[in-house]
Parts: sequence; structure tokens; C-alpha cells
Amino acid sequence: MRPRSPWSPLHARLHQTLRQRALVLSRERLLIAVSGGQDSLCLAKLLVDLQPKWEWTLAIAHCDHRWRPDSEANARHVRSLAQAWGVDYFQEVAGRSLPSEAAARQWRYEALTAIAQQGAFSRILTGHTASDRAETLLFNLLRGSGADGLQALTWRRPLAADVELVRPLLNFTRTETGDFCRTGQLPVWEDSTNQDLSYRRNRIRQELLPYLSDHFNPRAEQALAQTAELLQDDVQYLEAEATAWRLRAQDPAADQPSCRINRRILQGAPLALQRRSLRQWLQLHLPQQPTFGDIEKVVALLSAPQRHQSDPFPGGAIARVQGEWIELVGPMS
Repeated sequence: MRPRSPWSPLHARLHQTLRQRALVLSRERLLIAVSGGQDSLCLAKLLVDLQPKWEWTLAIAHCDHRWRPDSEANARHVRSLAQAWGVDYFQEVAGRSLPSEAAARQWRYEALTAIAQQGAFSRILTGHTASDRAETLLFNLLRGSGADGLQALTWRRPLAADVELVRPLLNFTRTETGDFCRTGQLPVWEDSTNQDLSYRRNRIRQELLPYLSDHFNPRAEQALAQTAELLQDDVQYLEAEATAWRLRAQDPAADQPSCRINRRILQGAPLALQRRSLRQWLQLHLPQQPTFGDIEKVVALLSAPQRHQSDPFPGGAIARVQGEWIELVGPMS
């Protein structure tokens, strides 16, 4: 039987956050993604301590990217923690070289989703914090992202029809998770790659955010995370409005998502909703995510002369004006 842990302010905040935001339900099967770092360790320990109140079935999953010489030892460390806490442990090891952070993230979510589906876990919980949210906002801002990219680290998102990703620590900072681990004497596994400044995200964490805090706002991290939270609500509203415009503008005679969209209807929408509606429409048909340039090609066709057409999109399709319609023609996959 696990020893009873003290009820700290962080326990209370997580308990309240889970309840108020309805991020999880009582008696659910929850899979916790644990790297061994302070954020995921803090999350796992808080959930283990809260388990008697919520009656969850908990398990820990660890993904070994094989990037570091100590990755096997790291995995054994996480396994031993799971055993000490009395929860099941699952592990996945990358079977191929992962060339980038993006490729590693994609593989990790695919691996976690497969583990969750095989074990009938309804939600995967990760230790992303307000600090990660601030870093993501800056990272995407410097890449030229719009509001969607700036609020990309959301509280929850679907990974599959039966599996949801949940980030319960978005109102915690990395300083708080570190203090919790030190106070509780949790054995944090330090990832040496976090100090490698060749990764842009590490440079934001180690250099840019401290600079902003020292010279502009001592609470820069919290302010940026708050901006992401506000943008999340704005994006949800705009996406819902854009969906309504797109559905009105699509060909009502089509049985499937139509390759035609009515430009006369969309001309009545504000530019922000035109862009979002056309992005949604292109996402239904193109083989990859449309870029800002792809969307602007179609926006220009809303008021273009008859038979005017765009340059080719990825996959070879083009958009062409036919009367009151814009239609996609040519190969699309």
C-alpha cells in the first residue's frame, strides 16, 4: 500500500483544474506519458496521490527515442518509479532514426496512441506546463504563425476517435514543477539534450525567455501563457464561424465534401473568416496542410474574372473560377 502523501497547494490546484475544466472523469483509465524529467514526474506523482479520490486506473508510458547513450538507463529509471508507485508500465522504443524534433513528436504521439488503444486508456496525460506554452507561442511567432499556431498548446485535443490528449499542467510553471520534485525528493532524470542550443526551442528556453524576463517583464512567461489561453478561445469561436460559412458555401448537391465552393456566398464573410473557411475546404481535399500562400491563392479567386485559375497546389490540383463557383480540378493525392 502506498504511503499517504501530504496535500500540497499543487495537489489542490490540479484537483480543482481537472474538475472545473472536466479534463478527466472519475474511474477512467488514464495513461501518463513520463520522460523522467521534472514536469512529467511532477504530473505522475500528483496523479498517483489524487488517485484514491478519483478512483482512476493509472499507467505510465515511456517513449525511448534512442537519441542519447543513456536512453536505456532512462527507461529503466522510469520503470522503477512506476513499480514503486504501484502502476503498470508500458514502453515503446523507436525502430528507426528520428531526424528532427517534429519527427520525434509525431512518432511519440503515434506510439502513445497505440499503447492507449491496446490498453483501453481513454486519455493520455502529458506534463506540458505554462512554460512550454510560452515557449511554443514564441517559437511559432518567430516562424510567422497566426493565432492558431500561437495557441497551439491547448488543454486537450483528439489523437484518435477513442483517445484524447490532455495537458493538465498548463497553469503550472516549470519553476513550480521543479520545486515540487525537490520538496518531494523525486529522482528527476536530467536530459542532456535540453542544454543543446542547436535546438531552437532550447535557445528560447535558455536565452530568450530569461532575457525577456530580465529586461521587459519579470512575469513574461506567465504573460505569454495567458496570451495563448486567450487566443485559444478566440480561435475556437472563429473556427466555428468559419465552419458555418464553409457549409453554406459548399455545393449542396454533393454527397461528399464538394470540390466546389460558392465564392458569391464567401464574398459576404469578413476576410478572417474567408481565409479560415477556405483553409478548411482545402484541408478536405489536398494531400497536405495548406500554407498561407495556398490559402491566399484561393482568396484572390473570390473576386477574380471568369476562368481565372491558381498555380498548382501540392499534389498537382489547381483552383479555377467557374461562374459563381471556385472548383478544384486535377490530381489531389
